Amino acid sequence: MNFNQKTALITGASRGIGKAIALKLASEGANIIIAAKSTEENPKLGGTIFSAAKEIEKAGGRALPVHCDIRDEEQIKKAVALGVEQFGGIDILVNNASAISLTPTLLTEPKRFDLMHDINVRGTFFVCKEAIPFLKKGKNPHILTLSPPLNLNMKWFANHLAYTLSKYNMTMIALGLAEELRESRVASNSLWPRTTIGTAAVRNLLGGQSLVNMSRKPEIVADAAAIILSRDAHTCTGNTFIDDEVLKSEGITNLDGYAVKPGEQLFNDLFLD
Repeated sequence: MNFNQKTALITGASRGIGKAIALKLASEGANIIIAAKSTEENPKLGGTIFSAAKEIEKAGGRALPVHCDIRDEEQIKKAVALGVEQFGGIDILVNNASAISLTPTLLTEPKRFDLMHDINVRGTFFVCKEAIPFLKKGKNPHILTLSPPLNLNMKWFANHLAYTLSKYNMTMIALGLAEELRESRVASNSLWPRTTIGTAAVRNLLGGQSLVNMSRKPEIVADAAAIILSRDAHTCTGNTFIDDEVLKSEGITNLDGYAVKPGEQLFNDLFLD
């Protein structure tokens, strides 16, 4: 894999999976536009666009930290414009930024519903819209969206309907753009982890350290993303990928090194039976 001189715009790249993907691509020579909100460190979450930029440059890439709340169209336009000005174009878009609230309908407040749909759905849609004109000019251009396969097993609708709607809408954007952009040879796929991923968000919002211990490291998603993004954009499009299946398709079958706590039973992520 060689991403030398390619430019990737990654939303939510100040920490977690987004930063892991940024570091992986940077290690292969990529330029990274870090489009995220965090300019001051939250002690519970860690990381800012500036600290991520330092890590990316240390990994071998070039970084442009841009404060960007993807709920704001003007901030999206600014992030894209600054990235194009700095690096000359955009070859890769990774839609990683996402909000989560696993509440049943009666406990879902309007502000939580709106937050998830404004970031996950509306934000993803309009980031794509702004990036597409430049992706069409890019080298082997790809859109990769961190969202699950469209699993219609009713259990995934029963307990957190609002969140499920928002994540499935992200996948529909990915699949819709695959067809819309097919003639332009811009690939669009989604990627989802087989297991929970050991991030600060999982620790703070979902299951604490015990769930983190049953998770894999963000690097497994980053390695899978790099494989997808290196494939021919004309033929690798319209897929809903799972991280370990991507690795296995490349002959990588020993995944023990990705476990946060080796030997611990792994916990399946949402939306996978």
